[in-house]
Amino acid sequence: MDTLLIITILIVFFALAFDFINGFHDTANAIATAVSTKALKPRHAIIMAAIMNFVGAMTFTGVAKTITKDIVDPFTLPNGSYVIMAALLAAIIWNLLTWYYGIPSSSSHALIGSIAGAAIAAAGFAGINWGGFMKILQALIFSPLIAFVIGFIVYSIFKVVFKNNNLTKTNQKFRTIQIATAALQSYTHGTNDAQKAMGIITMALIANGYASSTDIAFWVQFSCALAMGLGTSVGGWKIIKTVGGKIMKIRPVNGVAADLTGAFIIFGATVIHMPVSTTHVISSSILGVGSAHRVKGVKWGTAKRMIITWFITIPISATLAGLIYLLINFLF
Repeated sequence: MDTLLIITILIVFFALAFDFINGFHDTANAIATAVSTKALKPRHAIIMAAIMNFVGAMTFTGVAKTITKDIVDPFTLPNGSYVIMAALLAAIIWNLLTWYYGIPSSSSHALIGSIAGAAIAAAGFAGINWGGFMKILQALIFSPLIAFVIGFIVYSIFKVVFKNNNLTKTNQKFRTIQIATAALQSYTHGTNDAQKAMGIITMALIANGYASSTDIAFWVQFSCALAMGLGTSVGGWKIIKTVGGKIMKIRPVNGVAADLTGAFIIFGATVIHMPVSTTHVISSSILGVGSAHRVKGVKWGTAKRMIITWFITIPISATLAGLIYLLINFLF
């Protein structure tokens, strides 16, 4: 077996490992609100999220193509295998660190920052496709801001429409609705997040001469969907606790408003082939809903800690990936 094939197999393995970790790291995105309001039991919520993540991942490939070609050019990238390997290792390390400390950071930021950092280490700043990279960066920055605003608006509408309803009965109805909105959010999570690993694997196949176009092979799509679903089934309880209770006290009506907002933003991004951070979008949706409900009810200390992590993820993961690339290049 030649060296290039071994490296490609290793990249596929690490990409699927990233997808698996992404699954349990981001499980909270889809089900935290439903678990915190007791709309779903934790085990049932995780099983549902795993299935819907898998289905979502098997539905679209546009985001994967964006990852493949818009950050770097896989056809001309020097030492492409080393760049991709370094990016995956850096993203995995950052994901595991933030998962361990229960911080809902962005797997998307970690991966995109890592690709950029490793590519710069390999080819300098000219190695980045700046037009595509800035377009992705804008989507990552603006999507949580839009989610905050829409979450605020949606919950404000709910307050007006249901102001005369019996609170107990309304909460019970919304608890039932929340099962559907959690499933919808799990589906949209799969349509966007699982595609990032698909893009990485396709990038490696092109860089190593095993593919000649950015089309996503079925086996790549299926294996990434399966890895995401299995990762989701493991669950990420530390982050579920943060998203589900440490931002604000969530009631069923809050949860439905946040779920609908998050699903709308994520699916909209998928349709236009843009990778976004599901973590950022959903956390921002909850912050928007919480602000509309009662500003003082939002635990802004937790929110501040999350926002700081969001901002530092790209530069830290980029630096880490650059160092790992240099080490790999030195050793091999």
